[in-house]
Amino acid sequence: MLHGAIESPRIAYETWGELSPAGDNAVLLFTGLSPSAHAASSPDDPSSGWWEDMVGADKPIDTSRYFVICVNSLGSCFGSTGPATANPATGQSYRLDFPVLALEDVAHAGHAVVESLGIDRLFAVVGASMGGMTALAYAVAYGERTDGVLLISSAARCLPFSIALRSLQRELIRTDPAWADGQYPFDVPPIVGMRLARKLGMITYRSAAEWALRFGRERATDDVAVAGSARSPTADGAGGRFGIDFEVESYLEAHANKFIGAFDANCYLYLSRAMDLFDVADHGGSVAAGLQRVRAKRALVIGVESDFLFPPQQQREIADGLRAGVADADFKLLPSIQGHDSFLVDMDRFRPAIASFF
Repeated sequence: MLHGAIESPRIAYETWGELSPAGDNAVLLFTGLSPSAHAASSPDDPSSGWWEDMVGADKPIDTSRYFVICVNSLGSCFGSTGPATANPATGQSYRLDFPVLALEDVAHAGHAVVESLGIDRLFAVVGASMGGMTALAYAVAYGERTDGVLLISSAARCLPFSIALRSLQRELIRTDPAWADGQYPFDVPPIVGMRLARKLGMITYRSAAEWALRFGRERATDDVAVAGSARSPTADGAGGRFGIDFEVESYLEAHANKFIGAFDANCYLYLSRAMDLFDVADHGGSVAAGLQRVRAKRALVIGVESDFLFPPQQQREIADGLRAGVADADFKLLPSIQGHDSFLVDMDRFRPAIASFF
């Protein structure tokens, strides 16, 4: 669904485990918006992955049994072709010349990786958040090529509420003068816009109930000050007067600063918009018709009670729709309080749920 084309795109991926002689144990894993393909540690890269507690030997997605493939999304900035990649036709980065990106494109790119590895059929396609939407796009497009579908905290299409939030995140980046209409030097990114977008994102990823228990109204200490900034509660000037007073503000500040330099701004804009553009109804005229195209043998949809970015009713909608074409389609609603990010942090609840699928 690219509006335009890119020449010879590159897709970065990592694998764990061994493909069985029958080739029937492959698991394709799609990521959320910002992670790389490094879902778990390996001998080649022993650093912890973004789903370290879930992928590995004797873990729910057991790499002693399954051959796991995690792809970096097309349009991202961790090895796959995206707006920050050089256009071979010009030698310059695509930037805003990169075509309009859809999650269907990300799914097709993932399938190209599967085919390049000589795999005809997947044991399962898996994804959470944006990755769940991409996994659903994959299952709609390649319904006969995967036996299982595992979707976590995702949606058949985004609600106006989440579209509005991401629209504001994109506006925060684009109105930062340093964005420079997408032509910023890569070593001088739109820091202010990216920091604010990340803070808004973190607010949507967790829940008010968790923050009430975790932070309460605890005051921040002086050591939360960021080097070179005037955001400490003891700093001089106006920045200090309206800076960080509470621990929850310190939490947002830390996550915002960690994000700076870790993700390209234009890639963020493209992938964020791709989430908003995705609609299963585009594949059949309605959400129900689109979901009927999934022909897997089994499906599991997992939602979280406290997720207000992708609320439980969206997970139920997917599960109900999948039952038209999937004989064994189940829905699990977990009572996690960590909101949308629960699949990354509430392992005590998510490990058993995902292990039951595998």
